[in-house]
Amino acid sequence: MKPESLMMSHGYKPELSQGAVKCPIFLTSTFVFESAEEGKDFFELAYGHRQSKPNEELGLIYSRINNPNLEILEDRLSLWDAAAGSAVFESGMSAISTVLLEFLKPGALLLYSAPVYGGTHHFIHHVLTKFGIDFIEFGVNETKQNIIDKIEASGKSKDLALIYIETPANPTNDLFSILDMVCLGNEYSEKNKQKVYVAVDNTYLGPLWQKPLSLGADIAVYSATKYLGGHSDLIAGAVMGTSEVIGRVKTLRTFLGNMISPHTAWMLLRSLETLQIRMERQQANAIEVAKFLSSHPKVEKVYFLGEGGSSSQQSQEIFKAQCLGPGAMISFDIQGNEQTAFKFLNNLKLFKLAVSLGSTESLAEHPATMTHVDIPPADKIKMNITEKLIRLSIGVEDPKDLISDISQALQ
Repeated sequence: MKPESLMMSHGYKPELSQGAVKCPIFLTSTFVFESAEEGKDFFELAYGHRQSKPNEELGLIYSRINNPNLEILEDRLSLWDAAAGSAVFESGMSAISTVLLEFLKPGALLLYSAPVYGGTHHFIHHVLTKFGIDFIEFGVNETKQNIIDKIEASGKSKDLALIYIETPANPTNDLFSILDMVCLGNEYSEKNKQKVYVAVDNTYLGPLWQKPLSLGADIAVYSATKYLGGHSDLIAGAVMGTSEVIGRVKTLRTFLGNMISPHTAWMLLRSLETLQIRMERQQANAIEVAKFLSSHPKVEKVYFLGEGGSSSQQSQEIFKAQCLGPGAMISFDIQGNEQTAFKFLNNLKLFKLAVSLGSTESLAEHPATMTHVDIPPADKIKMNITEKLIRLSIGVEDPKDLISDISQALQ
């Protein structure tokens, strides 16, 4: 069966919960063992003191390690990306930071694409550097050879441990080639005789319109607050990947204690049931909005992956190779300056002036002074995050009403 069908039942056995058609919320900190021997077995397996026996699953121990809501959610999430496993977190940043901390160590080199989400940028520049981790940044217009030259010029090519890309990039919808980065990772893995992992922040298009693991990436990272949650009523994160990757990520999560709560997990289970129909409606709406913006005299440029967007030839080629749809995120340059952008934002009525994205309601924000305020001014200009840039997250409202609201605000 397809994921959209399995979201209603996969991983849940009603007979274990009094026949309840929906999974209950397991608000418990600890679980009772049937015997001391069983407790010993569970802990040996949980702490990696032995390999699991055929068909043996880790029993319930403590909600920091496992909980029925977490396990069912992780089973269902894995289906969308055809992942070997997944791990869920209490926020998108906790998912991102756990991946970065697990696959980088003091002296390691991180290669990452820019722009990235503002929180990711801050963590790389202001937290990882405290642990002696170096980084190299590359932009959308740099070729694979340019990137290799940067790595070699750094003198730390042997220390390359992780390639992290956010594609499409927040907030400009810049596309980076997952296939190129997987190829680059394989080349340096062979050259350095140690694995170079490739991680993709798939929040903007995933899990419907882009599937990094199928393209060879090792890790897919999500802010589950966004499309996976989709109702602006929870904060969560998720990581998908191979068995080896998820095993490592879950082990570190156990000791950082940043796992998702049972209640938030239950809310995400609810959201996954409508994920596909929400994302399809949002994308259809975004296509209509982008067409309108592209022909408006007060709009200079539209950053959208579908019709109406201003995509380069390179971007179009990457889109065909790795994307299954343009998604529902639109950014555009308004004619004028910060004052003009603010006037537009302040006059919106149906759109909500708020950060975040991927929810049922449409949102608008000003990246340069809000989500990406921490990026140095010169870097913002280089990344096209100017005072004219406005970011829209398109919801499930009537598209004509959305266009009418944008039109009156521009007027």
